[in-house]
Amino acid sequence: MTTGASTQATPDRGPRVAASSRVAGLLVALVVLVAVALLSIAVGSRSIPLGTVLDALFHRDGSDSSYVVWSIRVPRTLIGIAVGASLGVAGALMQALTRNPLADPGLLGINAGAATAAALSVGVLGVTDLRAFVWFAFLGAAVAGFVLYVIAGRGGASPVRLALAGTAVSAALTGLTQAMTLLDTQTLDQMRFWTVGSLERADGGTLVRVLPFLVAGLVLALFLARPLNALALGDDAGKSLGAHLGWTRALTLVAVTLLAGAATAAVGPLVFVGLAVPHMVRAITGPDQRWVVPYCALLAPALLLLADVLGRVIAREEIDVGVVTALLGAPLFIALVRHTKAGRA
Repeated sequence: MTTGASTQATPDRGPRVAASSRVAGLLVALVVLVAVALLSIAVGSRSIPLGTVLDALFHRDGSDSSYVVWSIRVPRTLIGIAVGASLGVAGALMQALTRNPLADPGLLGINAGAATAAALSVGVLGVTDLRAFVWFAFLGAAVAGFVLYVIAGRGGASPVRLALAGTAVSAALTGLTQAMTLLDTQTLDQMRFWTVGSLERADGGTLVRVLPFLVAGLVLALFLARPLNALALGDDAGKSLGAHLGWTRALTLVAVTLLAGAATAAVGPLVFVGLAVPHMVRAITGPDQRWVVPYCALLAPALLLLADVLGRVIAREEIDVGVVTALLGAPLFIALVRHTKAGRA
């Protein structure tokens, strides 16, 4: 009897152990994010001791350190967390939607739509205020997402058609943006820093404007985790498990547009964050989107903030985070690919 009971109990213990280890990993990821956020606040052109940072955070006063922490470092760190989480989750959704491990938000033309609208606002309407600039960029991302949805065939869009349509939309919009910036020096001057991707010029006001869209996209991503798990088994299997293909794909496009559009509007297009982090996460959690999404929401901003800190200290002049993420992302992604090959071998 005892042997039979233990035999019956053993299969149930595995999922519980796996879930508890994933929860523990999620807590570790949260601790890593907090540590990197404190590092982001402490390190810069003027380094501030960690003890002074903690004192300034909990006892705001009129000192120079308190001013630097609250007026410059905290807003920059918060928008880095928001943008990083959004790009990481958007990348995970893209890879699940298209079943393409090389997919990222740029594949759908979302980033290109934001850049084109931003260039039009500067070159045609003469917009110079960053507050208005952000809204135009987000509108461009939303329009690009809608155009993609129409071209790809709405509810019946397959992963391949989405990827092909996204590549076409991205190429067309990128060409239009480059033409405007090359023909108009004013547009080029306004766009050249934004197109690199930087947290330096974003402030608390920028975060307030894009935060509702980012929160809505993250909530929608969590809601879509289970249907995307079903679609990962194939269209027929997904239908048999109760997933509505059309609605799932449409809502995933909406979530990606909200996340990537608002993030790109705030700080410019950033590469590799949405591409590499989901691969790192799946090596820890497996393919279950219910775990991939929250892990990406914690580890992607940690990576982005770390890249931002490196950009402040590796050269005399600050290097924009978009440049650092590209330099870090390429070898990191190559290492992930080699590790994946070795694991499969």
